[in-house]
Amino acid sequence: MISWAIMLTKFEVLDSIVHTGALLIVRLDSAAEALAVSRAAIAGGMRALEITLSVPGALDVIRTLSDEYEEQGVAIGAGTVLDAAAAFACIQAGARILVSPNLDRDMIAAANRYGVVSVSGAFTPTEIVDTMAAGADIVKLFPTEIAGPSYVRTIKAPLPQAPILPAGGVTLGNVADWFDAGVTAVGVGSFVTKAAREDGDYHRVTAAAAAFLAAIDNAKK
Repeated sequence: MISWAIMLTKFEVLDSIVHTGALLIVRLDSAAEALAVSRAAIAGGMRALEITLSVPGALDVIRTLSDEYEEQGVAIGAGTVLDAAAAFACIQAGARILVSPNLDRDMIAAANRYGVVSVSGAFTPTEIVDTMAAGADIVKLFPTEIAGPSYVRTIKAPLPQAPILPAGGVTLGNVADWFDAGVTAVGVGSFVTKAAREDGDYHRVTAAAAAFLAAIDNAKK
């Protein structure tokens, strides 16, 4: 059963991604760690999070965070959503963003049917156009480590309308280059999510999230 009572609209969720310029990718080894890191990152200003389905108990994590933060305008999403069945299960758990590394038209159709944001993976110009034609809200550029801002510039020359979000390879040092290249937002993972790895101090996660968002703000100016 999907609860519509406090569900963020698609436009509100898109705004949470575009306004902050960031989607936090939470891919950790336990549900407890995912919850602690997510809460600390939200305290640092993150407003759009992707809990990957590789996290043990990912649906429960999504449900818990959605219950805690949706009224505050924080959009909780699911990552590695490969098909319509997974999409519906994630939406039932409270996901307002569905992210996939590949193009699955049924996943995008499910997202559109229930008014949640889809971020669908693509790399080549043909894949990017096909992804937009399938109805995805944002194109996740993946894999990103083998590309860079110059690749985005090349893509955006013939496809300036493509709403691209690189997932991976974005750092404090190069985030300005990505936005100069024309990305809509960026995905960030370990810089924030692994900040407490050494000593378990989750204030480090909050500080890392705030620093990354500040770098994005500066990049947009």
